[in-house]
Amino acid sequence: MCCQKWDLNPRLQGRLRPKRSALDLSAILTSKAKPSLQRSLDGMQSCEISSDSTDDPLSSGLRIHRQPRIVVIGAGLAGLAATKILLKNGFTDVSVLEASDHIGGRVQSVQHGKATLELGATWIHGANGNPVYHLAEDNGLLEHTTDGERSVGRISLYTKNGVAHYQTNVGKRIPKDLVEEFSDLYNEVYELTQEFFKNGKPVCAESQNSVGVFTRDVVRKKIMLDPDDSESTKKLKLSMLQQYLKVESCESSSPSMDEVSLSEFGEWTEIPGAHYVIPEGFMKIMELLAQDIPSHTICLRKPVRCIHWNYSAQHQEVITKSSDDNHNENNHSSQPVMRGHPVGVECEDEEWIMADHVIVTTSLGVLKQNHEAMFSPSLPEDKVLAVEKLGISTTDKIFLEFEEPFWSPECNSIQFVWEDEAQLEQLAYPEELWYKKICSFDVLYPPERYGYMLSGWICGQEALYMERCDDETVAETCTELLRRFTGNPDIPKPRRILRSSWGSNPYIRGSYSFTRVGSSGADCEKLAMPLPYANSTKAPPLQVLFAGEATHRKYYSTTHGALLSGQREATRLMEMYQDLNSAETTKPNI
Repeated sequence: MCCQKWDLNPRLQGRLRPKRSALDLSAILTSKAKPSLQRSLDGMQSCEISSDSTDDPLSSGLRIHRQPRIVVIGAGLAGLAATKILLKNGFTDVSVLEASDHIGGRVQSVQHGKATLELGATWIHGANGNPVYHLAEDNGLLEHTTDGERSVGRISLYTKNGVAHYQTNVGKRIPKDLVEEFSDLYNEVYELTQEFFKNGKPVCAESQNSVGVFTRDVVRKKIMLDPDDSESTKKLKLSMLQQYLKVESCESSSPSMDEVSLSEFGEWTEIPGAHYVIPEGFMKIMELLAQDIPSHTICLRKPVRCIHWNYSAQHQEVITKSSDDNHNENNHSSQPVMRGHPVGVECEDEEWIMADHVIVTTSLGVLKQNHEAMFSPSLPEDKVLAVEKLGISTTDKIFLEFEEPFWSPECNSIQFVWEDEAQLEQLAYPEELWYKKICSFDVLYPPERYGYMLSGWICGQEALYMERCDDETVAETCTELLRRFTGNPDIPKPRRILRSSWGSNPYIRGSYSFTRVGSSGADCEKLAMPLPYANSTKAPPLQVLFAGEATHRKYYSTTHGALLSGQREATRLMEMYQDLNSAETTKPNI
């Protein structure tokens, strides 16, 4: 968790790969640029196709001395991070196209009285070296973070010092010692799921390479073989297993843990340190990123229809006398006029914006739905395969505000355990039973800030079913669930409901990515590879670059993964122009 990932994601178990971490980029970006870089920015070369282009993509016709035109698609964490770096390092012809009417992407903070509720990204996951944490800390955003909004261990959605109440669908609370006993067992098996990637442990065929199948099988066997438990106790533990897997699905933003790859699960990498909530809202991070970006640089309500890459090579015939007469190099054209720019960005409002480079930060969900229409020519087959293999689903929040608390002071969450689901294999429900996928309601603390507020969680197709319902229906359904599980028929309807709708948002289409069965971290890297590929000939390089949380191999699903991916692509352009300038200055005079 996102942005968890949005951040929901508390997959924090320390898996490091023997390669340069993206965190190393922050050191590059905060250090002074090479002296030649700034000099090169004063006389940037354009990417213009030359008839005598060589097979070296870096030398394939970079001729006219001017600033390169860069278009960033998306004003989320990745897009703003890339833009900020580019502007800071001397690139001046940069535009950000944002489809919605606000910046933030999957960050959405809503003011509610004295509190700020997060419909999207919530946590900063880890402090040591996390650029999001340092941005927040350096700007005083964590000064009022309470102990209840700071967690050192593996978090499970919202956490606070207190007790989780595990309630069954017949209105009974499961004893605390039984919950703790089961939790120890589950966490023991969870640790086993990390070993396959981290230790190169082979995956047995019975597990179907699925975290859910493996976990359910191992935990069930351990429960059934325990000689000290009664049959009723075993049934309760089996039911709790299903509830834990629902929580896990929300954290992974997968429809079911059965869809999450067991062999890849351990690659998601923990950043050491505590997790933090920003009391004033995660949107403050977005505002910090945007504060040095001129307002005219960001174009809101500007959805993109299609990115025409290799455009100048395909459409040189569009150069006409009239286009020469009407073209203004410093303004966006309303027609596809070719002046050496290899990329044409076609917007929904019919405007065309020519560019040398486009950084695409759209979500994996949008790429899955729109990639065929969004790129011309089509994406390479291997990149399409990566888009299709990687997973993204919807995790939604449901905030309920009450006049008075009906929960006890020590209660930090109400967990829904359905006793009749103990032996189920698939936790998928028909549309009319969507509410059975709600795994829990967490108490927001402190009440002096949030009032009497609960936050519920639902994921997968059932979250999309929930999004189709009106507020009244969702509020009534949640109230009936709370009455049923607590055994308290007098719980009133909430005074207010607020909920997210990431799945049906046409510009998002999901919450954050996960490595689905059949995919791997290599697919994240394939998704991140710029177009055209480096082995392409006679084509300007880095025409289309890709950023966003799904493109980060180790930190997918997180806000720091998104931010670092934007910095990565900005750095890629900085280094290219620096290298080109070096090549230009070392050419012998003939």
